[in-house]
Amino acid sequence: MAQQVFERQEKKYVLTKTQYLTLEKVLEEYMNKDDYGLHCINSLYFDTDDFKLIRASQSKPSVYKEKLRLRSYGTPTQDAAVYIELKKKYKGTTFKRRIQIKYKEAWQYLNYGIKPREKSQVFNEIDYFIYSYHTRPKVLIMYDRIALFGKEDKEFRITFDFNVRFRDYNLDISKGSYGTPILKEDTCLMEVKTLKSMPCWFCSILSDLEIYPRSFSKYGNVYNDYLLNQEELRYAE
Repeated sequence: MAQQVFERQEKKYVLTKTQYLTLEKVLEEYMNKDDYGLHCINSLYFDTDDFKLIRASQSKPSVYKEKLRLRSYGTPTQDAAVYIELKKKYKGTTFKRRIQIKYKEAWQYLNYGIKPREKSQVFNEIDYFIYSYHTRPKVLIMYDRIALFGKEDKEFRITFDFNVRFRDYNLDISKGSYGTPILKEDTCLMEVKTLKSMPCWFCSILSDLEIYPRSFSKYGNVYNDYLLNQEELRYAE
């Protein structure tokens, strides 16, 4: 069971199609696309019955945020490798701890509590998190991504997410990546990820193109725009 630990700074930007096309051209001088090209990412988010995790994440001020998700790259088969991720954010720094596991084992563990044979420190942290919050699958979010990395600094990464969509039913990643769009048509989400501060050349490009960061959580937007109304109606009945 492979595991990976990440620590980095992240900033998000919502771009128009025109901004994206202009920025894409300018970045060719400084960055390369990864080998995957345009690829689909599926993220199944887990939460409590009353959405305690996302509500805490969106409280103001929110110094500490945490999320649990199952992630696949493309639609997985039962034996395909997927990742269970525990993502935490503290004072602007993102910490991500994850384990690699077969999809069928992840599904049995996350839905029925059947633990895999192999264990690790990261798995123990994830297991404790699930036990503490009694989480269950709530929302499946999918998008098509292009990822870039710096020619000089490979740890400096930029991702562009297109056709961001979700569903809160049939929460089985192996059933496909269809869903309701989240972003407006002709827009995409840019995420900038770095271990250090952003390069000066990149800050200059953003300034010239009048591109500014904004707070944007895929799961948070789904909750506010779709799921919150369902919860209010349910409690009103």
